[in-house]
Amino acid sequence: MTKRLTEVAKKAGVSEATVSRVLNGRDGVSEATRTAVLTALDVLGYERPTKLRGERARLVGLVLPELQNPIFPALAEVVTGSLAQRGFTPALCARTIGGVSEMDYVEMLLDHQVSGVIFAGGSYALADARHDHYRRLTDRGLPVVLVNAGVDELGFPRVSTDDAVAVEQAYGHLRSLGHERIGMVLGPEGHVPSRRKLDAMIQAAGWSDDSEFVERSSFSMEGARVAATKLVERGVTGIVCASDVLALGTIRAARRLGRSVPTDVSVVGFDDSAFMTCTDPPLTTVRQPIETMGQAAVDLLVTQIEGAGVLRDELLFEPELVVRGSTAPAPGR
Repeated sequence: MTKRLTEVAKKAGVSEATVSRVLNGRDGVSEATRTAVLTALDVLGYERPTKLRGERARLVGLVLPELQNPIFPALAEVVTGSLAQRGFTPALCARTIGGVSEMDYVEMLLDHQVSGVIFAGGSYALADARHDHYRRLTDRGLPVVLVNAGVDELGFPRVSTDDAVAVEQAYGHLRSLGHERIGMVLGPEGHVPSRRKLDAMIQAAGWSDDSEFVERSSFSMEGARVAATKLVERGVTGIVCASDVLALGTIRAARRLGRSVPTDVSVVGFDDSAFMTCTDPPLTTVRQPIETMGQAAVDLLVTQIEGAGVLRDELLFEPELVVRGSTAPAPGR
């Protein structure tokens, strides 16, 4: 008990006596101090006293699929900073292989009486995944915001990059360089943002059959290498990828086949995550406006927390094509 008082007091920046007064429900403590103590208790993972469990903490969960892809730490930096400015404490929950699942994180966040949750890249974006844990949040009336497209029936507010515009920019760029055989490396079949990108490409390219020009992959470089190898062997000279990680795997595939990027094969990524200027060659990619989207996600969540209503519409943000060294005129041009 003494250790707990000491840790909570240090985290909240108050005395142990003040922590004791809060935990015992005594008077003489300001609301701001009381909130700071309860938030510190939640962040440190200590269970609240029974009489205090009915109140939500000023704690907000941020659930990410991984931290290896640089786009997710970039989003986390924006969201956590914006939450702190609004007086909330972020709880970062990043899944790992063989580690805590998204479903388990949801249960942990509910146990900690969080005020709301922001999800990015979760199973909400996979049409064939289980979504029961999201409905638990709905049943509790907990504010939730999703970053990037998810299945429609969940009904949560969404902040998304406009996938159609992203593909139009990438495809238009490759066409302007003379590429005619343009393919795509996308995420899994049920991945909603990848579906949107494919729909936009079918519209832009006028495909009646996409089987020759589309390969799917897990969001890993090795998976992308296998997928892109098939496209290059079919004579595709320009490849649009659903993420920068997939683009890097695609470049690796081309090189293993003895092709040069961009002389023989041009590659366009999606995200503009950190260090894409440092790859060989620097990656041409479509930039997601992560800072604007992260701040918008926090605004939407805080609006719900404060009881000002829920915007059910999806907010679409326009991406930006960033041309670097992985694209060049088609061979023979």
